[in-house]
Formats: sequence, structure tokens, C-alpha cells
Amino acid sequence: MQADELLVLVAKGDQKAFEDLYGLVSGPVFGLVRRVVRDPAQSEEVAQEVLLELWRSAARYDPGRGSALAWVLTLAHRRAVDRVRSARAAGEREMREAQRASGPAFDQVAEEVEAGLEREWVRRCLDRLTALQRQSVTLAYYDGYTYREVAERLSLPLGTVKTRMRDGLTRLRECLGGAV
Repeated sequence: MQADELLVLVAKGDQKAFEDLYGLVSGPVFGLVRRVVRDPAQSEEVAQEVLLELWRSAARYDPGRGSALAWVLTLAHRRAVDRVRSARAAGEREMREAQRASGPAFDQVAEEVEAGLEREWVRRCLDRLTALQRQSVTLAYYDGYTYREVAERLSLPLGTVKTRMRDGLTRLRECLGGAV
């Protein structure tokens, strides 16, 4: 029997047909996977995953779209490429983690002190704004409202709010200088 006929029988749960199909396709599957993955042990594992997937998903095979062997080898190639990408991504993650670990130690106390000083500086600069500018900037940047929502909350025209925001942000930028 040919692979196409066997795969149709496997889709119906025929274990004998799967044994025969396994004998026909396991060599080409392993060869393809080995060329992509390169590592013999990984290649064996990926080939076994492909053959297990073949048993589980045989019903998805459509004889009208190509030969059974082509379909099986497509499954194998996709699985092999996934394994290579996964291994590469894991290696890159390990590399980033090693670089992070070898970098300077994080000084939490210094970070908290610096953040506190920056907050105080911003607070002082906000105090230099007019009350109307501070109210608009606070609603937009601390409370997360859009300019339109700020205008609605303050019962003001949108243009007025935009002008207050522009003037307030300009004054903040000048006050903060090179800090931000």
C-alpha cells in the first residue's frame, strides 16, 4: 500500500496502517529533521513528535492537495524549524540574562532616593503653574483624562483647555530644564 492510502486508513484509527506508514515515512522524516536541527538527539526527539502528531492529526490530510509524503514532510519541516527557533530564542534569553547578571548591582536605596528627589522637583515645578494650568495638567497627566474629558470636567471649551495645557507644559519644561 502507498502512503496516501495508509494515511487515509490511519485517519480512521487503523493501527496496522500506522505501523506500515511509520515504516515508510520514518526514514525520510528523520533525514529532513536531522538536516534542519543538526543535533542527533534533538532530531530523534523532533522526529518522534512528528510521527506522534501524524497519528493524532491524520484526519487533517487532504489527498486533493498533495501526496501524503509531502504532507508528512511539511509537518516535519515545520516542527524542526520550530525547534531551531525555540533553541535560538532560549540561547538569546540566557545570553541576556547572563549580561544582566554581570552588570552592576541594582542599588534599590539609591533608586528610591533619586525617584523621591525627582518627584519633589516635579511637585515644585507644578506649584509654579497657575492654578488653572495645574488643574488641567493634573487631570490630563496624573488622572489620565483626554483633553476633551478635561474640558468636560471643567466645563470649559476644548480650545481653552488646549491653551492651558500648552502653556502649562511649556512652563514645566522650562522649570525642569535638563532634568527630564
